[in-house]
Amino acid sequence: MAILVTILSVLQACSQPIVSQTPRTGVQRLYILNCGEGVAGDISRWSPGVNVGQSMPFAGSCYLIRHAQGWMLWDTGLADSVAAMPQGLQPSDPRAITWHLPKTLAAQLGELGVKPSDIQYVAVSHSHPDHIGNVDMFPDSMLLVQKAEYESTSASSLRSRPSGTVTTLQGDRDVFGDGSVVIISTPGHTVGHQSLLVKLPRTGAVLLSGDAVHFKSNWDNKRVPSINFNAEQTAASMQLLANIIASDKAQLWINHDKAQRDEQKLSPAFYE
Repeated sequence: MAILVTILSVLQACSQPIVSQTPRTGVQRLYILNCGEGVAGDISRWSPGVNVGQSMPFAGSCYLIRHAQGWMLWDTGLADSVAAMPQGLQPSDPRAITWHLPKTLAAQLGELGVKPSDIQYVAVSHSHPDHIGNVDMFPDSMLLVQKAEYESTSASSLRSRPSGTVTTLQGDRDVFGDGSVVIISTPGHTVGHQSLLVKLPRTGAVLLSGDAVHFKSNWDNKRVPSINFNAEQTAASMQLLANIIASDKAQLWINHDKAQRDEQKLSPAFYE
C-alpha cells in the first residue's frame, strides 16, 4: 500500500502544470521598441570639432517595461504620423537628423496585446519631439517628468494633459518602490533631463541614457554637444551615470546609438 501511495503521488506531481518562472515581483520583461531611424547630416553638432561634415545613422528607442505591479513606457518616440511621411521628418537645420518611422508605436504595442490604457506610467527622458511624440496616446497614464522640464518652453505640449495625469519630480524617483525601476535626474542636455535604471532578474542592471549621451564615441571621450542646455551639468550627469554603472554593474543602453541597437533584440523579443 505504501508503494502504491508513493506511485500515485509521483504521477499526480507529474500531471501538474509547470509553474511559470516569471518573477512575481520586480521587473519581468523589458521590450525595446523601434521609435525612429534617421541620418544626421553633420555629427559634429553633437561632438564639437570632431567628425566635421560627416553623417551618421541614428536610432530612437522606446522601452516598454512589464513590472509585477503594471506596465511602464519610457519615452514615446516620434509621433506616429511620421510613419506616413515618404521623405521622413526633415529638419530645418541640414546638420540635424532626418527621421523615419518604420512602424508606429501603436502597431508595436498592438503586436504585444498591450493597449494604451494598460500603461500605468509613461516617463519621458526630456521634452524634445523625438521623445514625446506620442504622449497624447496615453491620456490615462501617469506622466513622470522632472518639474524643471515640465515648466520649460519646450514642454508646452505636456502641459495640455488632463488634470491629475502628471507627476512632476524634483530629483530621483523609485517608480514602483522596490528599487527595480529608478528614474535618475541627469540634467544638462535639457534643464530637466532624466535617465532610467532598470534591474532585470536575468539580464542584470540596464541604464537607459535618454540623451545624456548620444552615441558611444561621445560617451568614451566624454564629449558635450554644443546644443546642450548646460555643459557643466552634462559633464556631471555623465559622471553620475558612470558611477551607477560601476556600482550596479550596469549596461549602458544609449538611446540614439544605432550601432548598439542593431545588436539588440527588438520587440516582440524581450529581455528578462
